[in-house]
Amino acid sequence: MTDNNVRIVSLIPGGTEILAALGLVNAIVGRSHECDYPPEILNRPVCTQARLDSNASSSQIHDDVNNLLQSALSIYEIKTDVLEQLEPTHILTQDQCDVCAVSLQEVEKAVATLIKSKPQIISLQPNLLPDVWADIERVSHIFEVDSLKVLENLEARVKICQQKIQGLSLNEQPTVACIEWIDPLMVAANWIPELVNLAGGQSLFCSTGQPSSMLQWETLLTTNPDIIVFMPCGFDLNRTRQEASLLTQRPEWEKLHATQAGRVYITDGNSYFNRPGPRLVDSLEILAEILHPEIFQYGYKGTAWEVL
Repeated sequence: MTDNNVRIVSLIPGGTEILAALGLVNAIVGRSHECDYPPEILNRPVCTQARLDSNASSSQIHDDVNNLLQSALSIYEIKTDVLEQLEPTHILTQDQCDVCAVSLQEVEKAVATLIKSKPQIISLQPNLLPDVWADIERVSHIFEVDSLKVLENLEARVKICQQKIQGLSLNEQPTVACIEWIDPLMVAANWIPELVNLAGGQSLFCSTGQPSSMLQWETLLTTNPDIIVFMPCGFDLNRTRQEASLLTQRPEWEKLHATQAGRVYITDGNSYFNRPGPRLVDSLEILAEILHPEIFQYGYKGTAWEVL
């Protein structure tokens, strides 16, 4: 087990959840403003803040993000004074998406100003499920804790899903559009197509492991998916319901196959799908429940997802 001198600041929600799964909650001394799970870390000092208003409209947030990135500013800033006080031995961050969390560059810049402690920076960069497993293993090695049970449990749950959908023909695997942003319209990528396929669906518009991409409204209409799942980045169930109305108010919306079949769903993307950590397996189970209610009933409905 790690010694008491380990002081970890986690600046990425998925990283915080990995630390928690490995039994390292007590070693976390600081977190990002977005790290909210598990609940026992909520009393830790917050080390980051956003430079934009997350309550603004989808299009406004999108514009603000682009303006900040074009002016070479990070979307988030690190509270170096808080970091200085915490004297971390390790900082967990990511080098995957400048929109999701503090960039690695910002962390390196902030760490350069820390006089007392020279923390080790651990940067995660997961694009697929196996990458998340590898991250869990790497973090466990750094802090000398065992990851075997954690990984066995997660992999077993994935295997259960795979076994249950084994007999499905291609016709029984619905085509699925996962919406990651509503204005402009974007489809979810990275690990999401992989999760859709593991849950017994056919993922549309994106290849596994690739970054999210824009989607033309016309393309959505002509492709006409069997199922549409909203999982906007950083939004909970209620906020997703509000944002989805931007699309559902369009006259052509009623013509969509998914709409007519009552197979449009909203999810809590912020807690599940947008976070590359242990709860991606929960996300897989949520998708399985949505795509194949005749096979799967995990009990996520109502809290993690709802029919729109």
